[in-house]
Amino acid sequence: MTLEQPFSKRNRYRTPKEITLREVAPENLRYFVLQTGKDLGWGPASLRPIVCRVVRVSPDPSNWTEYPNVDDEVNRLVSECEWFKVYDIIEALYAAMAKQDAITRKTAPRFAHNASKFAEEVNDFFIEEGIGWQLVDGRIITRGTEAFEAVVSEATGALQASERPTAANHLHEALQGLSRRPQPDLPGAVYHAMGALECLARDVTGDPKATLGEVLKRNPGLLPKPLDVALSQVWGYASNEARHVEEGREPGRDEAELVVGLCAAISTYLTRKHN
Repeated sequence: MTLEQPFSKRNRYRTPKEITLREVAPENLRYFVLQTGKDLGWGPASLRPIVCRVVRVSPDPSNWTEYPNVDDEVNRLVSECEWFKVYDIIEALYAAMAKQDAITRKTAPRFAHNASKFAEEVNDFFIEEGIGWQLVDGRIITRGTEAFEAVVSEATGALQASERPTAANHLHEALQGLSRRPQPDLPGAVYHAMGALECLARDVTGDPKATLGEVLKRNPGLLPKPLDVALSQVWGYASNEARHVEEGREPGRDEAELVVGLCAAISTYLTRKHN
C-alpha cells in the first residue's frame, strides 16, 4: 500500500512550527503513528505484538477480532503509555518494517519502501507540529533548528572526510547526549562537543596531550582574534559545567545546544583550514 501525497506536500506548502515539544508525546502523535502504520498495510494484528513488546505487557488473549477488539487494545496501550515509550514504539515499528522490506526486496523490490515512507511521514509530522525529534536510520535523535542541524551535519561530514573518526565520534556522542530519553544528558553533550574540538585542535597543532585551553595559548594564530579569546572562555565554561559537575547545577538545553553548535562550526573551520 502507498500513501498518496496530499495537496500541501505536492505543492510544497509547509508551515513548520517552532520546536516547543520534546519530553512529551501528544495525543495526535500517538494517533498518527498507528494510523500511518495502518495506511502502510500494518493492521492492528501486526501492530499489537510490536506495541506489547515495547510497553512490556502480554496481548489480551480474549481479543480475537481485529476490529474493533485488537484495534481498541492497541489504541489504548499507545494512548496510555509513558511519553518516551511512544518514541520507542516508532523505532520498533520502523525496525519491523525495514525487516519486512528486506524480505520483500528479493521478490518485489518496487514495494519494499514501507520503512522509508514511515520515516518520511513521521519526520514531516515532527516538523509541522514543532516536535524536537527526528527519525534517522531507524533511531529517534534530537532535532534542532535548521541552522543547528546544518552546522552539525557539515562538521560531521568534514571530520569524517578528513579521516578524524575520534573527533567525529565525540560530536556523535554529543548528539546522543541531547537525544537520550527520558532525560537528556546535557553535561555529557557539552563534554563531548568540547572533546571533539579539543581532539581536532590537538591533531592540527601536533600537540596530542594538551588541553584545548593550552592549545589556544600555545597557538595564538589558530583562530582569528578575538575568537580565540572567546573560545577559551567557552572552554572554561564547559569545564565548569560538564567536566566538574556540581550537585544541582547543569547546563540548560539551550546552552548545551549552543555549545554543540559552536564546537561544530569551529570544527568545520579548522578542518577546512588545515586540510
